[in-house]
Amino acid sequence: MEAPKSHGAKLSRTPSSLLRSPTLRSSSFHSLSAIDDDEEVEKKKPHRPHPIPNPNPNPPNPNPNPHPRTLLPLLLPLPFLLLIFFLIFYLRDDSPILGNLVLASALVVLASVAARKSRSLWLRRRGGAFRRGESVQWFIGDADRALRKEKSNGRVVREGVEFYSNGDCYEGEFHRGRCNGSGVYNFFAKGKYEGDWIDGKYDGYGIESWARGSRYRGQYRQGLRHGFGVYRFYSGDSYAGEWVSGQSHGIGVQSCSDGSSYFGEFKCGVKHGLGYYHFRNGDRYCGEYFGDKIHGFGVYNFANGHCYEGSWHEGKKQGFGMYTFRNGDTRSGEWDSGILQNPLPPLDPAVQRSVQAARKAAENAIRLLRVDEQVNKAVTAANRAATAARVAAIKAVQNRIDGKFCDTNV
Repeated sequence: MEAPKSHGAKLSRTPSSLLRSPTLRSSSFHSLSAIDDDEEVEKKKPHRPHPIPNPNPNPPNPNPNPHPRTLLPLLLPLPFLLLIFFLIFYLRDDSPILGNLVLASALVVLASVAARKSRSLWLRRRGGAFRRGESVQWFIGDADRALRKEKSNGRVVREGVEFYSNGDCYEGEFHRGRCNGSGVYNFFAKGKYEGDWIDGKYDGYGIESWARGSRYRGQYRQGLRHGFGVYRFYSGDSYAGEWVSGQSHGIGVQSCSDGSSYFGEFKCGVKHGLGYYHFRNGDRYCGEYFGDKIHGFGVYNFANGHCYEGSWHEGKKQGFGMYTFRNGDTRSGEWDSGILQNPLPPLDPAVQRSVQAARKAAENAIRLLRVDEQVNKAVTAANRAATAARVAAIKAVQNRIDGKFCDTNV
C-alpha cells in the first residue's frame, strides 16, 4: 500500500517587502504645497510669519530720569534760531517787514518741531499705531502663504497631498510631517492602501489591494498585518484568521482554489500545531503539523474508506500505528517511510499508545475555537476605515484645488 500524500496545494505567501513604508522616502518627496515655478523656488524664503526678534528684550535704562531727554529735540534748532535772531536785529532798521517775516517763519518752524515730538511721544506711549497687546507680524518675501489660514476662515487644514520620487502618492491627513489619521497611499502601477495611519505607517484597520487582484482587509500594526484579517490571493486562495508581524500566525482558515481547505494553527506563515485538512480528492486528516507538514500524531481518513491512526514524520507514516481497511481488516506495527517494517498485533501496548495519542490529537484539532467572529469584526472595521480614508483623500484633493495647503509641520 502506497503512503498517503498530502495533495493540498501550498499557499503562496506574499513577502512582507510588499508593505513599503512611505516614510522611508520622506527626503525625496515633493509636497504639492511647495510646488511653484522652478525659478521662484530658489528665490523665495520661507513664507511663515516671523516677528523681528529683540536681542535684548529688557535693556537697562542708562538714564533713570527720562524727562531731560525730551528737551534734546528743542535744543537741536538752537543754532538756527540764533542765526534768525541775528538777521532780525541786523535787518530791523532797514526792513522791519522782512524782519517780522523771518521771525514768524522761525516761530512756525519751532512750533512744528515741538508738535512732531509731542505726537511721537504720544504714539510711543500708546504702542504706536496699534493698541497695547496687539502683535505686529513682519514678513520676508511673499506673505500669501502666511495668510492662508485666514483665507480658510482660521481653520487649520489637516488634509494634504504628497508625491514621492518613485511615483507613489499619498492623499489624506497629516500630523507633524507624517501620514497620520486616515489616508490613501497609491503605489505606482502596483496597488494602494486605504485606512488608518500612525507616524507614517499602517496602524489600525485598512484595506490593501494590488494590481494583480490580491487584497487584504483587517488589522495592522507598525506597517504590518497584525491582528485579525482576510487575505485573498489573485490565484483564488485565501487565508482568514490571526496575523502577527505580517504573517499568518495563530488560528486561521486557509482555502485553496482547488477545493482543499485547512483549519487550525499557523506559525510564521505555515501550518504548525493542531489542524484539520480536507484534501481536494476527499481525504481528511486531523492531527499535528510541524513546518507545514503532517508530523506527530494524527488520524488520516482516505476517501475510499481506509484509515490510518498513529505516528507521522514529514507527511509519511513513521513509528507505531494501525491501518484499517474498509472491510475492517487491520495492519498494525512499526512503520518506516510509509511501509510496515515490523508487524505487531493491534493490542500491542506500543501500537495502542500510538493509536490513542493520534485519536486525542484529532479530537483536539476539531475542538479548536474558531475565530470567524473576530475576523468578521476586523473586516467590518477595515471597510469603515477605508471609507474614511477615501473621504480624507477627496478633501485633500479639494484643498489642493481651492489653494488650501496643509501645514505638514504641525
